[in-house]
Amino acid sequence: MKNKLFLGGLAWATTEASLREACEHYGEVEEVKVVMDRDTGRSKGFGFVTYTTDEAAAKCKSEMDGQMIDGRAVKVDYPREREERGGSGGYDRGPRRY
Repeated sequence: MKNKLFLGGLAWATTEASLREACEHYGEVEEVKVVMDRDTGRSKGFGFVTYTTDEAAAKCKSEMDGQMIDGRAVKVDYPREREERGGSGGYDRGPRRY
């Protein structure tokens, strides 16, 4: 699946609508997601764009990487697979002693 792109370095003001508008020049956009911080409701500065074709995504990647969106130069690349995270994320104190 090479039709999904990661866009990093987004301005805090970039919305899904403005990102879609910037990306539609390269082909038909299927989905746009700007990742938001749950606590503050503010953008985390990155998002994802899914095109209907691999060709449109490749064109966007090659032509938009380093270009300005809402006053910021963005990094465009194919997303990496998420790494497995182990445990609950809490502090491990080692074996329990009773």
